[in-house]
Amino acid sequence: MSIVGLLTFANFNHVMAQDAAAAEATEQVAATDENAVVESVEAEEAPAEETATADDDTKSFHQVLKEKYIQGGAGWMTPVLLCLIFGMALIIERILYLNMATTNVQKLLEGIEENAKKGDWKGARELCANTRGPVASIFVQGLDRIDQGLDNVEKAVTSYGGVQMARLENNMTWIGLFIALAPSFGFLGTVVGMVQAFDDIETAGDISPTVVAGGMKVALLTTIFGLITAIILQIFYNYILTKIESLVDQMEDGSISFMDILVKYHK
Repeated sequence: MSIVGLLTFANFNHVMAQDAAAAEATEQVAATDENAVVESVEAEEAPAEETATADDDTKSFHQVLKEKYIQGGAGWMTPVLLCLIFGMALIIERILYLNMATTNVQKLLEGIEENAKKGDWKGARELCANTRGPVASIFVQGLDRIDQGLDNVEKAVTSYGGVQMARLENNMTWIGLFIALAPSFGFLGTVVGMVQAFDDIETAGDISPTVVAGGMKVALLTTIFGLITAIILQIFYNYILTKIESLVDQMEDGSISFMDILVKYHK
């Protein structure tokens, strides 16, 4: 009996040892599988995060502007955009007009003087008529009255000089209006955004970044875009004013030289 008991006990311990080893092996396999799953999930999430970061980094300037335009609210960003579009359209028109109005005044005066030496006032007029620009137009008006005396020529040159100056400054008032309106719309959007933020705080009964973020974003974006629009238009506006002043100086200096030629050669 003792021998049978020892054999039974030994077999029982052997079986228990085998079961423990099997359980330990099963736990190791499960842990290995769990680690593999976690690594697989992390490996899948990492490329996704890298892809999202890459997408953010590769956004074009146009896409960023579009997103900010939408975030700022179309109701307030559209007037600012219209100010930029109409203002730039008028600026381009003025720049083209002023560039076409630029004349080589010295060369024109030399041609008039050559014809005046020969007494060919008709040829001098044709030369001015075939030359573009306000200076040439003023000279045409003066030569049309050459037979009426130098006093009438001087009056015509002075009067038509004022007309040409007004044409040079055409649409400048509208450009100035858009320069003033753009930041005004931006500031109005800012005020509305702040009011919206306070309304959200009152409704939520709590002051937190999440509650006021929407209204503050509208306020800041409309102000930024309004100021940027005004700055762009103001730079071109000053450039146009410089061009106009240059042309006006040419008109004044050219008119004086023109009258000197008439006094010298007209009999």
